[in-house]
Amino acid sequence: MSDAHLGSVSHDSSIDVERKLCRWFDAVKHDAKEIYLLGDIFDYWFEYKNVVPRGFTRVLGKFSELTDAGIPIYFFIGNHDIWLTDYLSTECGLIVKRKPVVKNIDGKVFFLAHGDGLGDESWGFRFVRKIYHNKFLRFLYAAIHPRWTMAFASKWSNYSRMSAEIAPFMGEEKEHLIQFAKEELKRSPEINYFIFGHRHIMLNHPLKDNSNIVILGDWMSYFSYAVFDSKTVELKQFEKD
Repeated sequence: MSDAHLGSVSHDSSIDVERKLCRWFDAVKHDAKEIYLLGDIFDYWFEYKNVVPRGFTRVLGKFSELTDAGIPIYFFIGNHDIWLTDYLSTECGLIVKRKPVVKNIDGKVFFLAHGDGLGDESWGFRFVRKIYHNKFLRFLYAAIHPRWTMAFASKWSNYSRMSAEIAPFMGEEKEHLIQFAKEELKRSPEINYFIFGHRHIMLNHPLKDNSNIVILGDWMSYFSYAVFDSKTVELKQFEKD
């Protein structure tokens, strides 16, 4: 699953969404071999040396409960929770991934990533991405009091969700992630599933025989996730009724 954006002012109640997410963890923990969180679980996450953001105690505790029980949880950074260090891995046992991962799962080859920056070659996006990944700028940002950084982050995250990040499905030719997957298939034709978050749409779209792209939706409108049962990937919605 992806894109819960916990802490976002876009939620009527972020705590209610957090409670619902914890119910989902409780529902899947009995038969989940592995869990993959593909980015933007938090709307904003920045770790100072000895301080982490306030809140999220329910979901952080649930992370720890499941990893303590032996269920691997992979946490892919997104463009909203990009500035983390070792807190989630050390305290909660998450396996943090900063880049896309290609792996074989029960005989199927998966390409797993949040999705930001893939296929989007626009100057503006590449410029912003360089800022996010600049270690010196992160050092300077950490020197600013949280009362100012939190206010700035809230405004910026709301702006980004009003852009193409949450636009309706734009058609196969205009969706960056579909075009990226098609190009990647030329280099790696063995990939069976491309799984992405980021776009806030639910999509399970065939690219060719034995290869699909799956975009996971979000936990703002859809409360959606994908399940791989060793045969196929299916998109579902939690507590839909």
